[in-house]
Parts: sequence; structure tokens; C-alpha cells
Amino acid sequence: MTWLVTGGAGYIGSHVVRALVEVGLETVVLDDLSSGHAGFVPADVPLVRGSILDTGLVRQVLAEHQVSGVIHVAGFKYAGVSVTRPLHTYQQNVTGTLSVLEAMATEGVDAIVFSSSAAVYGTPRTDLVTESTPTQPESPYGESKLIDEWMLRDQGRAVGLRHTSLRYFNVVGSGTPDLPDTSPHNLFPMVLDALTTGRTPRINGTDYDTPDGTCVRDYVHVADLALAHVAAAQALAAGEPLERVYNLGSGDGVSVREIMTAMAEVTGIAFEPEIAARRPGDPDRIVTSGELAARDLGWTMRHTLHEMVASAWAARQARTAA
Repeated sequence: MTWLVTGGAGYIGSHVVRALVEVGLETVVLDDLSSGHAGFVPADVPLVRGSILDTGLVRQVLAEHQVSGVIHVAGFKYAGVSVTRPLHTYQQNVTGTLSVLEAMATEGVDAIVFSSSAAVYGTPRTDLVTESTPTQPESPYGESKLIDEWMLRDQGRAVGLRHTSLRYFNVVGSGTPDLPDTSPHNLFPMVLDALTTGRTPRINGTDYDTPDGTCVRDYVHVADLALAHVAAAQALAAGEPLERVYNLGSGDGVSVREIMTAMAEVTGIAFEPEIAARRPGDPDRIVTSGELAARDLGWTMRHTLHEMVASAWAARQARTAA
């Protein structure tokens, strides 16, 4: 069975590809390299450069590589930027997913694992998010992911598409030093960039109702996330029943202050974060439960905070040395 990984040259997608290869599953990657890197894809994995918006190309890849299932990671993933670029976000995420589903239906591919987001919940009224928490996205990014989930659901009802969607918050770390997070918008690379260029990282608000006064969020290691995608793909391939959505999280989270402390300890660069005003709308604590995923996908947090930071730091150093 061959799996197509859309966005497989990106930070998350490349880790999914490596995890698929490690369990012996044939894999092909489709990526337009707008944010991905060709070098992230193993030499023995076919890389097709192109956009998921090109339905004909997606069909061609599915047919030529005899694809049986899709892990759909490609998309525009920047929630903050999506507010100022809503049409681009909807084009990439909604129209793009529509294109993938149309190609799958035409070529008879009936299994998909969708890389969704906890952004579909917006700012929940509970500090422990579960799959039954109401979805109230607050950005075009979160809205686009929810619409994608609806399309999968409706296609499942219409033609029997077998699918599941994985929702998660902040993805950090690196499974191997040659796969760094190169996003200019994610917390870990932002902090490491600041430290390595002589700037001081900043904390937005220290007056939240949390033990140390800073926001508490869920952070998951990218290698753990990749394994969950592979487990979902294997379950679909085996015909095992899966829930429509799964949350991937720790159940307790870590604070921004704890991250800053770990950054200083791991890098050996002593610093005291700058303190700025809290950002409007930032809740005190948002953490998601991974109980359902643990039951069905073997989900577990295999990395401590220090291990997450250390892996990100090793990848940052390797990138600098290259």
C-alpha cells in the first residue's frame, strides 16, 4: 500500500514521511515547496513538485504511484497571518482539500488522514479541551480547518470515504537534526532565533491565573505527532473503526515561563525574558486531552519539555553549521 503525503517536504509532513518509511510503508510526496524543502524528503521517496490546487496533477500522482491512501498535511498554517490573508487561506486550505478529495474520488482512493488543528476550538470556555468541546474558530485558519473536516464527513456519508482528522495545538522539536522547524511564526524557532542573534525573547503577560502568571498551552513533539499520523493510516488500511476526530495533547500543558527557563538551561544562554503586556483574547490556559487517541492510536507524550527544546536546539545548530 502506497501513501501520498501532501506537504511532505514541510516540517510536519517530512516527519510523517520518515515515520512511514521506518515502518516499511511505500510513500510519495506532493509539495509545491512554498514553505517546504526538497532536502527534507529522503532520496528514495518520490517527490512530485506541484500544488494540491492542480487536481489533474493530484490525480496523476495517485494513479502513477498506485496510491491507496492520503495523509493530507499540505496547507497554509499561520493562524495570525490568516486574519490578514483570508482569501489566500481559504484557497490553500479549503479549495486545496476539495481538489484532493475530488482527485481521490475520481481515482478510487478511499482513505485519508487529515492534519487538522485545535484552532477549530477558538477560545474554549473550558481549560481542558476534548473532542466534544464546541468548535468556535476565531481565525480564517481555524475556520478553514473546520470546513475541511466537514467536507471529509460529508464525503464519507456520500461515497464511503474512510477518514479521520487529528487536532493538535503547538508542534515543536525535531525528530532528527536535519528536519528543523523553519517557520518564522512558531514559538520555538522565534526564541532560538532571538537567542542566537543576541536579542532577548519576550513574554506577553505575566498576570494570568496560572501558577507562574504566564499562559499555559499544549506542546507536542513533532516526532510523536508523526507517529500518530502513521498509526491512523495503518488503522484505516486495516479497516479498523476510528473516530471522526482525535485531539493530540498532554492533558496538562506547560507555561511560557517554563519554556523560557528550559531554553536557557538547554542552550546555556542565560537571559531574563522581556515582559510585555498580555495580548487581547489570550486565555489563561488551554490544554487538550489525548485520551481517545491514546485508546485508538497509541498516542502518548514520549518527550519531556527539555527533550523537546534540546531537539529543536540541535536542529537549529545543525542548520547554522550547514
